[in-house]
Amino acid sequence: MQGAGPGPQGKPVASVSPWAEAWRRFKRHRLAYWSLWLLSFLVLAVLLGPLFYKTGINEVDFGASLSGPSAKHPFGTDDLGRDILARMLYGGRISLAVGFSAMLMAITVGVIIGAIAGMARGWVDAALMWLTDLFLSLPQLPLLLLLIFLFREPLKQVFGLELGIFILIVVVIGGFRWMPVARLVRAQFFSLREKEFVEAARALGASTPRTVVRHILPNSLGPVIVAATIDVAAAIIAESTLSFLGLGFPPDIPTWGRILYDGRDYMELAAHWALFPGLAIFIVVLTINFIGDGLRDALDPRRVL
Repeated sequence: MQGAGPGPQGKPVASVSPWAEAWRRFKRHRLAYWSLWLLSFLVLAVLLGPLFYKTGINEVDFGASLSGPSAKHPFGTDDLGRDILARMLYGGRISLAVGFSAMLMAITVGVIIGAIAGMARGWVDAALMWLTDLFLSLPQLPLLLLLIFLFREPLKQVFGLELGIFILIVVVIGGFRWMPVARLVRAQFFSLREKEFVEAARALGASTPRTVVRHILPNSLGPVIVAATIDVAAAIIAESTLSFLGLGFPPDIPTWGRILYDGRDYMELAAHWALFPGLAIFIVVLTINFIGDGLRDALDPRRVL
């Protein structure tokens, strides 16, 4: 919006930027708004928590094996007497980093392929959509397990244990999450490339790359941002699933999925061991989904809030 228009009594009304208007609409979605605050608190907790909670992730309390929540161990301990809260604060960094990194990879690949397919015609578009359909038809979980089994050891030798597994999981999960984004961006490009403002840019001599970057892509980012929130949640669940199956990070790296996997055999003796990591995964995924709903409503100009 440019400039200020006259108000109902002839007084000028200050213009509101599209992002400010989107934020106003987002705040009216109460579940999404408070989910954003809750998710921010969880992210700050896993980032800053170890600075204040000094218990080590491998520090053993021999007298408190499988003990429940207490003042000394707020989330209880595992079978070796290690503090579950300390391990969850450490593992939360990895789980959230996997989720956001895999999302960035999926969004980047999906936007590039969708933009090329949306601007191209003929065999280029057909080939890219054939590739997208091929990836969509592949069974994801068996392929994830196969790729991790094949490339786990080589990457560990090249990048080290923790970084190698992190790169492998991010690439594998992100590599199977770009297809819906590519289809979404392609559809947006098909709709936008015939709009008047795009035709005006072409008439003024704008090249195709400039038209895409300056005019079409910014106007298609709303649905992409919503898809990004879904990809974060899906990536966190995928990492937790792999760790639960014993094919994610090794036992000495306590991601939320790994802690949940380790506590599955002690549900009757120490339910807290699996309860707290499972609850953390549930809250993060739920808040991200609510935020995605709020962004969908806030970025849809046809929806009145």
